[in-house]
Amino acid sequence: MFVLVNLKAYAADAVGVAAAAREVSEESGVRIAVAPQAARLAAVADTGVETWAQHVSPVEHGSHTGSTLAEAAAMAGADGTLINHSERRFRLADIDGALDAAERAELETIVCANNPAQVGAAAALGPDAVAVEPPELIGGDVSVSQADPDIVEDAVAAAEAVDDSVDVLCGAGISSGEDLDAAGELGATGVLLASGVAKADDPRAALADLVEPLS
Repeated sequence: MFVLVNLKAYAADAVGVAAAAREVSEESGVRIAVAPQAARLAAVADTGVETWAQHVSPVEHGSHTGSTLAEAAAMAGADGTLINHSERRFRLADIDGALDAAERAELETIVCANNPAQVGAAAALGPDAVAVEPPELIGGDVSVSQADPDIVEDAVAAAEAVDDSVDVLCGAGISSGEDLDAAGELGATGVLLASGVAKADDPRAALADLVEPLS
């Protein structure tokens, strides 16, 4: 299972969370990555943790003020990027453009989607993975794997029907080892989470509890 911690724009200690994630990953053998704000990519990457951008823009070098250039994210230390998170939506053509940008920069990609139909459409564009995240559950206390397990199974089936090399991750409300276990049983190969770690009093303990079933 792959665990990607999205720090969003929370008032979290990005470097502290990253260091904790690296330690828990090394101790447990579980792949854990952290996605900080773009301005903190280099600092997070310097901790040695796998580092992801929260977003890249569907642009090349040029006159694109305010854009997040994929090449710049990679130079700052990013290994991959989220695309089309519910809080940073794209049109389909822009998802495709962002995937092209990430490929140029040799970034791994996860395209977020709301439901199985969108998962299938996203998988057709050739990302490394897709993540199903119903918007109404994001930031809540109930995980999608618990609240609506069918949507995870249907997302896995939708991706497999299009391209069985595309992994499916589960997001929204993930906060415990039980959630992680449930996601795996439903066919997901990883999880996205945010507040469960970013807003925790002790992010290291939260991560350790999360991956304990896999250790």
